[in-house]
Amino acid sequence: MEDTDFAMPPATASLTGTAGDSYRYTEDDIRVLEGLEAVRKRPSMYIGDTTTRGLHHLVYEIIDNAIDEHTEGRCSTISVKLDADGSASLVDDGSGIPVGPFQHTDNPQLRGRPTVEIVMTTLHAGGKFDQTAYKVSGGLHGVGASVVNALSEWPEVEVARDGKVYHMGFERGTVVERFRAIGERAKTGTKISFKPDPKIFPDTEFRYETLATRLRELAYLNSGLIIRLDDERTEKGETFHFPEGIAAFVRHLNEGKNVLYDQPVYFKVSKEHGEANLICEVALVYNDSYNETLLSFANNIRTTEGGTHLSGFKTALTRSLNAYARTNNVLKNGASPSGEDLREGLTAVISVKVPEPQFEGQTKTRLGNSEVESFVNSAVGEQLASWLEENPSVAKKICQKGMMAAQAREAARKARELTRRKGALDSGGLPGKLYDCTSK
Repeated sequence: MEDTDFAMPPATASLTGTAGDSYRYTEDDIRVLEGLEAVRKRPSMYIGDTTTRGLHHLVYEIIDNAIDEHTEGRCSTISVKLDADGSASLVDDGSGIPVGPFQHTDNPQLRGRPTVEIVMTTLHAGGKFDQTAYKVSGGLHGVGASVVNALSEWPEVEVARDGKVYHMGFERGTVVERFRAIGERAKTGTKISFKPDPKIFPDTEFRYETLATRLRELAYLNSGLIIRLDDERTEKGETFHFPEGIAAFVRHLNEGKNVLYDQPVYFKVSKEHGEANLICEVALVYNDSYNETLLSFANNIRTTEGGTHLSGFKTALTRSLNAYARTNNVLKNGASPSGEDLREGLTAVISVKVPEPQFEGQTKTRLGNSEVESFVNSAVGEQLASWLEENPSVAKKICQKGMMAAQAREAARKARELTRRKGALDSGGLPGKLYDCTSK
């Protein structure tokens, strides 16, 4: 093959015969966003949006770091306070963000700086890229704390570690108060305070009930963890602590409803996966309503769009209930209720712990790990089959409720078809002796 020389066009060259003749796209149009500038330029890429949902996501990012400390057994109490000036303060009694000089880099601009400064000002800097400090975590990309820093008018960090208390101050992602020791303390922990930037968020007022709902969820998902929420603006406060975990969660979700049985079905299954374990925790109960409530979580993060863990649960539930109904002659005319029929009146919480979760997007609304689906499928299938055999009276009630739902669905389908057919005959104006053709 002959060598071909490609001559670089001059910077002022432009394409002709196109719609872009009025403006020439040149090297001067290319920009490189440095540091946290990209976060402030496109905040929705990191927190979902800049409405109330994105505003509260800032709190969740910091809370998730504290929850990861609890998962590793290093944190037992988390405190969230909404201050009168519109800021929020979050305190945990974990091991504290490392504060020593950062050495694991070839970048001379980062080497030697306090590690807490690296965590707060550098995207993709964190301790969750492998499974040494955290076997299981919700943080994956090392952008949570730095994004909160970038989108806040003023963040402050206090770290209690190695017998001392250290402080550092920022402003919209930039250091304004250098790292320094301000006192001594035997206990460890981290305190992060921040005030959302009104240049980013049109509404910077935190909603107490929104935060209370999320913190209550986390307390249910982490039995034994104590979470305190205080609002200085209204002097309102609550403490969330649920030793029974997600079993208490489904009871809370069914308050005011008539349940088919008092004690929720609960089980927890663990399986080795690499250097850590896959863990599946499920609690479910049926009530006499016609609606289903399924809440799924992966590494304590609410997956609002579901994912492989939820699909695995649904498949196992349908298979197990239909198998029990066939074995015990609950089904009539050989018909099997669909998954939707068998989930009528179901309230369930599915929580999985995954060493290497694959979330779709930074806001982590959907889980994509294929191995989780098969694990949850088999775990739920085995545990639910055993529970059904041990509780035959309740099992038959659940299966019969599914059969009734299937019959109601079939009756509704026939009614719709009949209504449509009558409408077609009426509009056609056919004589009475002519009957619409039918076929099998």
